[in-house]
Amino acid sequence: MNKIKVMIVDDSAVVRQVLQDVLGRDHEITVIGAASDPLFALQRMQAQWPDVIVLDVEMPRMDGITFLKKLMAEHPTPVVICSTLTGKGTTTALQALEAGAVSIVTKPTVGLKSFLQDASEDLLHTVKAAARANMRNVRSAAPAAAAVAKKLNADVILPAANHAMSETTDRVVAIGTSTGGTQALEVVLSALPRVSPGIVIVQHMPEKFTASFAERLNGICQIEVKEAANNDRVIPGRALIAPGGKHMLLKRNGAQYHVEVVDGPVVNRHRPSVDVLFRSVAKFAGKNALGIIMTGMGDDGARGLKEMKDAGASTVAQNEATCVVYGMPKEALKLGGVDRCVALTSIHADIEQFGRGGVR
Repeated sequence: MNKIKVMIVDDSAVVRQVLQDVLGRDHEITVIGAASDPLFALQRMQAQWPDVIVLDVEMPRMDGITFLKKLMAEHPTPVVICSTLTGKGTTTALQALEAGAVSIVTKPTVGLKSFLQDASEDLLHTVKAAARANMRNVRSAAPAAAAVAKKLNADVILPAANHAMSETTDRVVAIGTSTGGTQALEVVLSALPRVSPGIVIVQHMPEKFTASFAERLNGICQIEVKEAANNDRVIPGRALIAPGGKHMLLKRNGAQYHVEVVDGPVVNRHRPSVDVLFRSVAKFAGKNALGIIMTGMGDDGARGLKEMKDAGASTVAQNEATCVVYGMPKEALKLGGVDRCVALTSIHADIEQFGRGGVR
């Protein structure tokens, strides 16, 4: 098997050396070069183009965001942003994702060397996943960083239980996505009419990032889009996005649906986790729900979607041709949790049809 060729672009000699050591120890990866700024990197890359670029933001002569935009316009290549700036707020992270970054790793301002060494497994996972990204489906934005931690399942947040559902006419759409999801969600949500069923969404994102993302979507969509707060109502014409760093569950009180935002351990490497949301939707909405799993790395959401289907929900997966990373939908298919696969541009039609009382 051909090794994944990686170029490291960072003005810190320490970071370059540590990243070379961490990535170079993996038999599936070869580091073809390390440069102190994008202009040096471009010179090196002319001789051999990398499969993945690990890119800092603050650098001399050309900053990482400018370089990222240049790459996506001229030679789309999977880029993992590795920067301290993405942890200081949401602006830089949002700019990177909108410019086409495949994933984000936030470096600490202190203890950098030990952090990179301790997080080596997750760095390797992120780079390997980025190498599989379908760049033809990355126009101007892409995904969120994979959270780091031991892999747990949804039992740690919401134990599996029998689905005791009373009849209701209220309908709920649950969406789960990761890598490539910021762009994909914009495509889906911006196409929905104001009268649409209530939507709950988990997009794998860093903490403090989702509020800005939801605000941007709210400005371009007919429906209301907001970062979920505890006890927010799930109502027609509104989409609630789980806050970064928190799990979100659907709950029911009488005839009304609302969300519960909670702390808890990471599940399937993520918090929020799609499995946690989907399990709660299976439990409290059952056949009154539509589950949609979209572009993303890993398998978060696959088991939850199967639980939704077993509870009577209709389930949809984004097809491979339109995914940036065909990981989460593929795993859901393998588990038998998908009723049908559709193109990204058709998902809004499924939601509209579901809201009218049917499925396509």
